[in-house]
Amino acid sequence: MNRSHIPLFTTLLVLLFFYLPILILVINSFNAARFGGGWEGFTLDWYAKLFNDRPIWLALRNTLLIAVASTLSAMVLGTLAAFALHRYTSRLQRFHYTLVYTPLVVPDILMGMSLLLFFAAIGFKLGLLTIYLAHVTFCISYVAMVVLARLQDFDFAVIEASQDLGAGWWDTTWRVLLPMLAPGILAGGLLAFTLSIDDFVISFFVAGPGSTTLPIRIYSMIKHSKNMPIINALSTLLLVVTFLAVWTSQRLTTEKKA
Repeated sequence: MNRSHIPLFTTLLVLLFFYLPILILVINSFNAARFGGGWEGFTLDWYAKLFNDRPIWLALRNTLLIAVASTLSAMVLGTLAAFALHRYTSRLQRFHYTLVYTPLVVPDILMGMSLLLFFAAIGFKLGLLTIYLAHVTFCISYVAMVVLARLQDFDFAVIEASQDLGAGWWDTTWRVLLPMLAPGILAGGLLAFTLSIDDFVISFFVAGPGSTTLPIRIYSMIKHSKNMPIINALSTLLLVVTFLAVWTSQRLTTEKKA
C-alpha cells in the first residue's frame, strides 16, 4: 500500500467503526426477525407497534415539553450572557465567562450528581421541573458560545447608526440587533434542543416519579431486553430528527449576513 494512502485508509476505518453499528440498527428496524439474529424479510410492523406503545409516547411528551421549555429559556439567557461577555470587559466578566464555559467541560455524571445533591439539600421535589432546571443549566452554555461566535463578526456601527437616526434602544434591539443575531440564536437553540432531547445522564439523576423522559424509557427497555425491535425503530426516528436539527443548526451558523 502506498504510504500516502494510509491516512485515508485509517480515516475510513474509523468512520466505519463509528457508523457501521448505526447502519445495522437502522437495517434491523426493518427486519422481521424479533431478535435481529438474521434477516427474515422487510417489515414495518415494528414502526406500527411503536406508534401504539403508550408509555413511549408519554415519555416523548415529557421529553418534548422539557426540551422546548429549556431551549426557549436558554435562548434568552444565553443570548444575554453572550452579549454581556462580548460587550463588556472586566474581572467580573472573566468570572462570568468561566461560569458559562464550565458546563461544557464538566462531566455529565458530575453535573447530575451535583444537581441531585443540591435539590435534595433544599428539599426540592424531583420531577419535570428539576429536569427542566438541569437542562437550562447546560443549554445556556451552548447557546451563549454559538451567539458569542456570531458576535465576533458583528458590526456595532450599525447599532450606532440606528441610534443616530433617532431609534431608541428598544427599536434598535428589535429591528436591528435581534434580526442580525437571529441565525446564531436559532442555531444555538437547535443545538440546545437536540442536546436536551438526547440527554440521559443528567436527566436520570434529577428525574422523579412520573417524569420519565424518552432516553430514560429507552434505557429501561434495553435493561430488561424488552421490545428490542421497537427500540431500533424509535432510534432510527430519533436519528433522523437529530440529523435534521444538526444540519439546520450548521446552515444557520454558516449563513452569511445579508
